[in-house]
Amino acid sequence: MADSFFNPNSHYNHIRSTSLPSKPHPLILKCNEYLAKLEALDAASSSPSSSSSSFSHKLSELQELHDSVEKLVQLSDTREVLVHECHDEILDGSLRLLDACTAAKDALLHTKECAREVQSIMRRKRGGEMEVRKYLTSRKVVKKAISKALANLKSASNKCKFSSTHKGHQKGELVSLFKDVEVVTVHILESLLSFISGPTQSKSSNWSLVSKLMGNKRVSSTQEDDENEFAVVDAALQSFVFHSAGKSENIDNLQNQLENLETVIQDFVERLEALLRRFIKTRVALLNILDH
Repeated sequence: MADSFFNPNSHYNHIRSTSLPSKPHPLILKCNEYLAKLEALDAASSSPSSSSSSFSHKLSELQELHDSVEKLVQLSDTREVLVHECHDEILDGSLRLLDACTAAKDALLHTKECAREVQSIMRRKRGGEMEVRKYLTSRKVVKKAISKALANLKSASNKCKFSSTHKGHQKGELVSLFKDVEVVTVHILESLLSFISGPTQSKSSNWSLVSKLMGNKRVSSTQEDDENEFAVVDAALQSFVFHSAGKSENIDNLQNQLENLETVIQDFVERLEALLRRFIKTRVALLNILDH
């Protein structure tokens, strides 16, 4: 029999509830621990120049959080609460997570495909200005899709209002936990979408970034780690198109930047796919609960 999230000795709950505080289920405590970790990570990397490694860490912690959420949904006491309280909002929230995660994955796969085409042409022709232009056009499409996804997320989040008639009671805290999980997850996915899109910069600032990363022969690993690989490649390819001088010297550097970007994308895609599997399992479990 599954443990109750009120007290491990669940058959005594009706006797003890009026005199002794209930003990949260270990899964609830674990979820709260992961939420605290994610909030700390987000606070530590809240600057616009957040690195890909910081996002990888946060996505890894999100996987652990949603592992616990998935297990929590399987508990009989959780099912009872969801049937009677705020289940529509929680179900809507699970769909928002799927949409946000799918939007990020689609943007990454689109960018990866275009980056590979550019690399292939450059290897064969030691040039490929036309392919570079196609990549930059494709990135505009990706950024437009990301902008739309972010607007939809913001609109949906503003409409979502959770309420509980059991504030201070374990049932109300459970509903609040689901909301907290959604808020933190959406926030991180929104930040990731913005990271993939890259900062909005003028051409002059983009070329300054290229000069720093490609014009200098030595760039510290710490400096590289702090850069947004998507923004670096966008700026480098723009410079490649608009500056005819020195293109042959820059091709090797461009290849390295594109390969680095592909590695980052692959890491993100794998982590997002793992998250999507967890989101789908949780949503299926929620739908099964509400069908009964």
